[in-house]
Amino acid sequence: MGFAGAMMRSVALMICALLAATPAAARESLGMFEQWGAFRDPATPRCYAIAQPSARSGQLSGGFASVATWPRQRVRGQVHLRLSRIRSPRAPVTLSVGERRFTLVAGQMDAWATDPRGDASIIAAMRSASSMSVQSSDTNGRAFADSYALRGAATAIDAAALGCARVR
Repeated sequence: MGFAGAMMRSVALMICALLAATPAAARESLGMFEQWGAFRDPATPRCYAIAQPSARSGQLSGGFASVATWPRQRVRGQVHLRLSRIRSPRAPVTLSVGERRFTLVAGQMDAWATDPRGDASIIAAMRSASSMSVQSSDTNGRAFADSYALRGAATAIDAAALGCARVR
Protein backbone atom coordinates (compact mmCIF):
# COMPACT_ATOMS: atom_id res chain seq x y z
CA MET A 1 0.00 0.00 0.00
CA GLY A 2 1.42 3.38 -1.00
CA PHE A 3 1.47 6.57 1.04
CA ALA A 4 -1.85 7.83 -0.42
CA GLY A 5 -3.56 4.51 0.34
CA ALA A 6 -2.19 4.45 3.87
CA MET A 7 -3.30 8.04 4.39
CA MET A 8 -6.86 7.31 3.19
CA ARG A 9 -7.02 4.24 5.44
CA SER A 10 -5.80 6.32 8.36
CA VAL A 11 -8.40 9.03 7.70
CA ALA A 12 -11.15 6.42 7.38
CA LEU A 13 -10.11 4.83 10.67
CA MET A 14 -10.06 8.21 12.42
CA ILE A 15 -13.55 9.06 11.24
CA CYS A 16 -14.80 5.61 12.22
CA ALA A 17 -13.34 6.18 15.67
CA LEU A 18 -15.26 9.46 15.92
CA LEU A 19 -18.45 7.59 15.26
CA ALA A 20 -17.78 4.72 17.66
CA ALA A 21 -20.35 6.05 20.11
CA THR A 22 -23.12 5.37 17.57
CA PRO A 23 -24.08 1.71 17.07
CA ALA A 24 -22.51 0.36 13.86
CA ALA A 25 -25.83 -0.86 12.46
CA ALA A 26 -27.31 2.60 12.92
CA ARG A 27 -25.18 4.40 10.33
CA GLU A 28 -24.38 3.88 6.70
CA SER A 29 -21.37 5.28 4.90
CA LEU A 30 -22.23 7.57 2.00
CA GLY A 31 -18.58 7.98 1.02
CA MET A 32 -15.16 9.30 1.91
CA PHE A 33 -14.05 12.55 0.28
CA GLU A 34 -10.45 13.42 1.14
CA GLN A 35 -10.50 14.02 4.93
CA TRP A 36 -14.30 14.26 5.08
CA GLY A 37 -16.77 11.41 5.38
CA ALA A 38 -20.52 11.41 4.76
CA PHE A 39 -22.87 9.18 6.76
CA ARG A 40 -26.56 8.43 7.14
CA ASP A 41 -28.20 7.29 10.37
CA PRO A 42 -31.63 6.03 9.21
CA ALA A 43 -32.84 5.27 12.75
CA THR A 44 -32.73 8.95 13.79
CA PRO A 45 -32.92 9.91 10.77
CA ARG A 46 -29.99 12.22 10.15
CA CYS A 47 -27.19 12.58 7.62
CA TYR A 48 -23.91 14.36 8.16
CA ALA A 49 -20.49 15.23 6.78
CA ILE A 50 -17.72 14.95 9.37
CA ALA A 51 -13.95 15.40 9.74
CA GLN A 52 -11.30 15.42 12.43
CA PRO A 53 -8.89 18.34 12.78
CA SER A 54 -5.94 18.09 10.43
CA ALA A 55 -3.88 20.25 12.77
CA ARG A 56 -4.45 21.36 16.31
CA SER A 57 -2.60 23.13 19.05
CA GLY A 58 -2.36 21.14 22.25
CA GLN A 59 -3.99 17.83 23.03
CA LEU A 60 -6.81 16.25 21.07
CA SER A 61 -9.81 14.93 22.95
CA GLY A 62 -12.22 13.97 20.20
CA GLY A 63 -12.59 17.23 18.32
CA PHE A 64 -14.50 17.22 15.01
CA ALA A 65 -16.43 19.40 12.59
CA SER A 66 -19.74 18.31 11.11
CA VAL A 67 -22.53 19.58 8.91
CA ALA A 68 -25.79 17.73 9.55
CA THR A 69 -29.29 17.38 8.17
CA TRP A 70 -32.14 16.31 10.46
CA PRO A 71 -35.11 15.97 8.05
CA ARG A 72 -37.85 15.30 10.62
CA GLN A 73 -36.83 18.42 12.54
CA ARG A 74 -36.57 20.34 9.24
CA VAL A 75 -32.97 21.22 10.02
CA ARG A 76 -30.64 21.34 7.02
CA GLY A 77 -26.96 22.23 6.97
CA GLN A 78 -26.39 22.66 10.70
CA VAL A 79 -22.72 23.31 11.48
CA HIS A 80 -21.41 21.74 14.70
CA LEU A 81 -17.87 21.84 16.05
CA ARG A 82 -16.67 19.65 18.91
CA LEU A 83 -13.69 21.41 20.44
CA SER A 84 -10.54 19.46 21.26
CA ARG A 85 -10.37 21.03 24.73
CA ILE A 86 -12.80 22.21 27.38
CA ARG A 87 -13.11 25.94 26.87
CA SER A 88 -13.10 28.61 29.52
CA PRO A 89 -16.70 29.65 30.29
CA ARG A 90 -15.95 33.27 29.34
CA ALA A 91 -13.85 32.54 26.26
CA PRO A 92 -15.39 33.35 22.91
CA VAL A 93 -15.24 30.77 20.12
CA THR A 94 -14.31 32.05 16.66
CA LEU A 95 -14.42 30.10 13.42
CA SER A 96 -12.12 31.31 10.64
CA VAL A 97 -12.98 30.04 7.16
CA GLY A 98 -10.60 31.46 4.58
CA GLU A 99 -10.78 35.22 5.15
CA ARG A 100 -14.19 35.11 6.89
CA ARG A 101 -14.64 35.12 10.68
CA PHE A 102 -17.69 33.86 12.57
CA THR A 103 -18.44 34.19 16.28
CA LEU A 104 -20.08 30.97 17.45
CA VAL A 105 -22.47 30.07 20.25
CA ALA A 106 -20.67 27.63 22.51
CA GLY A 107 -21.08 25.18 25.33
CA GLN A 108 -18.24 23.62 27.27
CA MET A 109 -16.86 21.66 24.28
CA ASP A 110 -19.34 22.32 21.45
CA ALA A 111 -19.98 25.28 19.19
CA TRP A 112 -22.61 26.19 16.60
CA ALA A 113 -23.60 29.06 14.35
CA THR A 114 -25.98 31.54 15.94
CA ASP A 115 -28.84 30.67 13.57
CA PRO A 116 -29.67 28.96 10.25
CA ARG A 117 -28.49 32.02 8.32
CA GLY A 118 -25.11 31.71 10.07
CA ASP A 119 -24.97 28.02 9.13
CA ALA A 120 -25.59 28.92 5.47
CA SER A 121 -22.88 31.60 5.55
CA ILE A 122 -20.35 29.21 7.09
CA ILE A 123 -21.13 26.48 4.55
CA ALA A 124 -20.84 28.97 1.67
CA ALA A 125 -17.45 30.06 3.00
CA MET A 126 -16.38 26.40 3.41
CA ARG A 127 -17.15 25.76 -0.27
CA SER A 128 -14.69 28.39 -1.42
CA ALA A 129 -11.90 28.10 1.17
CA SER A 130 -9.10 25.57 1.51
CA SER A 131 -9.06 25.45 5.31
CA MET A 132 -10.84 26.55 8.45
CA SER A 133 -9.93 26.74 12.12
CA VAL A 134 -11.83 27.19 15.34
CA GLN A 135 -10.13 29.13 18.13
CA SER A 136 -10.85 29.62 21.82
CA SER A 137 -9.11 29.45 25.22
CA ASP A 138 -9.17 26.49 27.57
CA THR A 139 -9.95 26.47 31.29
CA ASN A 140 -6.29 27.34 32.04
CA GLY A 141 -6.50 30.43 29.85
CA ARG A 142 -4.34 28.95 27.06
CA ALA A 143 -5.40 29.73 23.52
CA PHE A 144 -5.96 26.75 21.24
CA ALA A 145 -7.03 26.16 17.65
CA ASP A 146 -8.29 23.15 15.71
CA SER A 147 -7.69 23.38 11.95
CA TYR A 148 -9.47 21.50 9.17
CA ALA A 149 -8.58 20.94 5.54
CA LEU A 150 -11.67 21.65 3.44
CA ARG A 151 -10.76 19.67 0.35
CA GLY A 152 -13.64 17.20 -0.05
CA ALA A 153 -15.90 19.03 2.44
CA ALA A 154 -18.33 20.38 -0.17
CA THR A 155 -18.74 16.93 -1.75
CA ALA A 156 -19.27 15.30 1.66
CA ILE A 157 -21.82 17.99 2.62
CA ASP A 158 -23.68 17.43 -0.65
CA ALA A 159 -23.57 13.63 -0.22
CA ALA A 160 -25.01 13.96 3.29
CA ALA A 161 -27.78 16.29 2.10
CA LEU A 162 -28.69 13.88 -0.70
CA GLY A 163 -28.60 10.96 1.74
CA CYS A 164 -31.55 12.43 3.61
CA ALA A 165 -33.30 14.16 0.69
CA ARG A 166 -36.22 11.71 0.58
CA VAL A 167 -36.68 11.29 4.34
CA ARG A 168 -39.69 13.00 5.84
